[in-house]
Amino acid sequence: MKILVINCGSSSLKYQLFDMEGEKVLAKGICESIATDMSHTKGSTFDGRSFDEYVDIPDHKVAFNIVKDALVSGDCKVIDSLSEIGAIGHRVVQGGDVFTESVLVDDSVLKAIDELSVLAPLHNPAHVIGIECCNEVFGDSVPQVAVFDNAFHSTMPETSYMFGIPYKYYEEDHIRRYGAHGTSHRFVAYRTAEIVGKDLKDIKLITCHLGNGCSITAIKDGKVLDTSMGLTPLDGFIMGTRCGAIDPSVVTYIMDKHNISPKEMDTIMNKQSGVLGISGVHSDDRAVRAAAEEGNKRAKLARDMQWYQIRKCIGSYVAAMDGVDVITFTGGIGENCTDLREDVLKNLSYLGIELNDEANAVRGEEIELTKPGCPVKAFCVPTNEELAIARDTKEIVEKL
Repeated sequence: MKILVINCGSSSLKYQLFDMEGEKVLAKGICESIATDMSHTKGSTFDGRSFDEYVDIPDHKVAFNIVKDALVSGDCKVIDSLSEIGAIGHRVVQGGDVFTESVLVDDSVLKAIDELSVLAPLHNPAHVIGIECCNEVFGDSVPQVAVFDNAFHSTMPETSYMFGIPYKYYEEDHIRRYGAHGTSHRFVAYRTAEIVGKDLKDIKLITCHLGNGCSITAIKDGKVLDTSMGLTPLDGFIMGTRCGAIDPSVVTYIMDKHNISPKEMDTIMNKQSGVLGISGVHSDDRAVRAAAEEGNKRAKLARDMQWYQIRKCIGSYVAAMDGVDVITFTGGIGENCTDLREDVLKNLSYLGIELNDEANAVRGEEIELTKPGCPVKAFCVPTNEELAIARDTKEIVEKL
């Protein structure tokens, strides 16, 4: 069976086409920085062919058409017809308390995902578009499966997922911490356990998914104890365009003083804040790093703030778990931003961590970042949400 995995992010569309016999990746790629002046697409095939170009990608529909064309035409085609695709798996950020496991997509599921957009305003609308695009191209003949990021976090205890607001808002409106990036955290957690040769239940692990969106998760006894994203992906620490956790009074103060509506404030916090808002340069760490290296103080401040908040979050989870055995970095920034990893790990020296500078210079590869013998190990483990989604999709479709 060939399975196409679509991962629509807030500003990206990743894809992988799997031949599930041997879990072979036939083609993979990404359309990134969608709707910005840095929109870009690149991809590769199992036999070494590739493409890499800057093109205008105004929205996710255009991105999907680029993916479709890349699979069946041009120098990097890997199949003769889309009819060779037997199923499609979609990453969905927010399933609320409606979905705690992967499900087959039908009209009711699509409607529920759309209604849950209030909890993931940058992501769920993109997921809906991705599913609708597939419906238009494939029709009802090809089953689609939704794999929810919150599922892995559903093991959190009440002490972690409840907010300190009147309990009725939990009972009536289901307001609680749900988390995000769970598919990535799940994949990386189990892969990290394999690397260290232990069962996940036997290690205290902190996984750091760092990209345009960022989250950190504490895993103890094989279950999620806590995670930094909350009701929506806005919570936690500063990200590409999101403010992360702030004093709630900041929100009400700005709204009152500037006569800003809730929708306008939501846009400010989700799309105009974070690294972009502080630096005034861009949400992409590569552009911000370049500006910082050229002496832009706000760009440097944005990166320093993010790194500090990451360290603070890790430290809080060490306290919550009464220790840690392993810290793992993943995601676009976590896998490739060597100065971030250096800053974070060298400022966790109280844990006995000693950074292996030579290993840390490696980008985008699975590698241990700490020196031999450290009581707490650190790794870079490239995430593979797509493979996790493909596996769930295959399992569900084969039961039809």
